[in-house]
Amino acid sequence: MTDARGAKHGHPVHHWLRDLVKWARRHGHAPPTSDTGARPPSTEGQAGPSALPGQGGESTLWRMRTTVRDEPGALAALCTALAGHRVDILSLQTHPLGADTVDEFLLRAPGALGADEITRAVSLAGGADTWIERADAHDLVDAPTRVLGLATRTALDAAELPLALRQLLGRCTIRSLPAKPAGGGRGPAGVPVEGVLEDTVMRLRAPEGGVITVERPYLPFTPTEFARARALVELDARLGPRVPGGQDVLTLPEGNDITVRRADTSDLVAAREMHERCSPRTLGMRYHGPVGDADRYLNHLLSPRFGRTLAVQTTSGRIVGLGHLLWDGDETEVALLVEDEWQRRGIGAGLLDRLVAMAVEAGCESVYAVTQSSNTGMVAAMRGLGLPLDYQIEEGTLVITARLDRAAVRTESSAALGERVARD
Repeated sequence: MTDARGAKHGHPVHHWLRDLVKWARRHGHAPPTSDTGARPPSTEGQAGPSALPGQGGESTLWRMRTTVRDEPGALAALCTALAGHRVDILSLQTHPLGADTVDEFLLRAPGALGADEITRAVSLAGGADTWIERADAHDLVDAPTRVLGLATRTALDAAELPLALRQLLGRCTIRSLPAKPAGGGRGPAGVPVEGVLEDTVMRLRAPEGGVITVERPYLPFTPTEFARARALVELDARLGPRVPGGQDVLTLPEGNDITVRRADTSDLVAAREMHERCSPRTLGMRYHGPVGDADRYLNHLLSPRFGRTLAVQTTSGRIVGLGHLLWDGDETEVALLVEDEWQRRGIGAGLLDRLVAMAVEAGCESVYAVTQSSNTGMVAAMRGLGLPLDYQIEEGTLVITARLDRAAVRTESSAALGERVARD
C-alpha cells in the first residue's frame, strides 16, 4: 500500500521495515480508554489540584461523554446524580441522535472522586456508553472560541490542517492519501463532496484531491464533530495552497551566515537541482532505496499537506539543505538532507533544532527519525538535541525517537526562531 507515509521514503522494503520497527516500539502500549487525551500532557495549565468552589478541598477537571434517552427528565436525572457527588458542571453540549442524546460535559469534581465513581453514578442515573478522561485548563475555552482559533491557524498555514483536526477531535489518527500516489498504483476510493461518517471513522475529500481519513477507535464521532471537521477542510480548500513567509539566519562555524526559510512545492526545481549535486551515498542515506527514486517523492515531501519543510539557501539563492517535519498519522517524523559540499558545517543540527522547536510549538509529543545505523551524522544530530531518546533497529534500519519537552529544547533562541519561521 502506498500512502502519504510511503511517499516519504520511496522504497517499499524500507517502508515495511520502518513500520515493523514502529509496531514493535508501540505494541502493548496503546493509550487506555481512561487516558485518551486530546493533546499531549503539559505541566502548563494542567488540571492539577485546585480549590473546588464552595469547599476547601482539591478538585480535578474531567471531560465526559455519555448517552441518555431523549426524553423529559433524562438530563435532569444525570445532573442530579452529579450534584449528589458535589460535581460541578462547567459546560454541556448535547447531540440528539434519534431516540438518544449524546451529552458532553466538562466537569470539576472533588479530587478524591475517581473516574470509576463518576461513571458508576452516571450509569445509575441512566447514562450509557460513558467515556471519561482527565481534562486541563485548555478545555475551559468554549467550543466556538476554540474552533475559531483552529480556523485561524488553518487559514494562516496549509500545514496546520492535520494539527487543527487533531486538536479539534482529540487523540486520533489522521492520514492524507493522495489521489495519485507518488510510488505508482491506484489511489484511494473517492468520497462525495459532503464526506462520509462511519462511526469511529470519517473520510473527507482532500483540498488537492485524494482523501483525508480520520480514525478514533476508542470513541465514535458525533455529527457535530463531523460538521466542524468538514468546515475546516472546506476552509482549507477555499484558501488554496499557502505557506507563511519569513526567514531567519543560521551562522556557520566559520562565521558565514546562511538563510533558513519555509519551503513548498514552488521550490521543486531547486530541490531537484540539489539532488543532482548530491552523491549517490548521500541520497541513499536519506531515502534508503534506489537513488533514482528520490525525485519521485519530492513533490509530496514539499507539500504542506504532509507537514512542514525548511530550506537552507545560500546568498545566490541555491538550496543546499532540506529539513522535513512530516505528519505521520498520530506521530511526527523528522528527515534531513544536506548537500555533500555543505555537510559537517552545522547545517543538519541547525535544521533539526528548528524542526524540533516547530514540533514543540505544534504540540507534538515526540518526533522520530528513520535512518541507517551507519548514518553517524544523523545519530549525532539527534543526540545533540539533549532530549530523551529511544532506539530501535531492524536489519540495519534505525528508528530514533525523541520525546519532546518544552523545557528541554536546546535553547530558547532556537525555539523562538522555529516559531518565527512557522508563523511569519
